[in-house]
Amino acid sequence: MQIRISWPAGQLTATLEETPTSKALVEALPISASANTWGEEVYFDTGLSVALEHDAQQVVAPGTVAFWTDGDALALPYGPTPIARGDECRLASPCNVLGSFDGDPRLLSTVRDGDPIRVERV
Repeated sequence: MQIRISWPAGQLTATLEETPTSKALVEALPISASANTWGEEVYFDTGLSVALEHDAQQVVAPGTVAFWTDGDALALPYGPTPIARGDECRLASPCNVLGSFDGDPRLLSTVRDGDPIRVERV
C-alpha cells in the first residue's frame, strides 16, 4: 500500500506494511489536518482511534511512518526528538509502525507548525 503526504513546501510517498492500523488508515483516506512539529518529527491528528499493536515501538529509524495511539495521530520522525538519546528517533510513547518513506525523510524539515497537511492513496 502506498500513500502520499503533502504540505505547502513538498510531498513524500510512503510504503505501508499490511497491519491493522495501516488498513484502517488507508480506509479513512483522504485525511487533511494541521501539522505539528516536535523536534525533528511531524505529527498530526487523523481522526482515527486504534489499539496499540503488540509490536509497537518507541525508538524507530528516521523515515518511519508510525501511528501514535495516545494522540490518534500519524507520527513522522526524521531525526532526533526532544526526548531522544543521541541521534535516535524516540517517539513520545510506543507507536504502531506502519511503514517507511520512499524518499529522503529529511524533506519533512520543510513542514512548519500549523501547515495544512494531506494524506491520500497513491
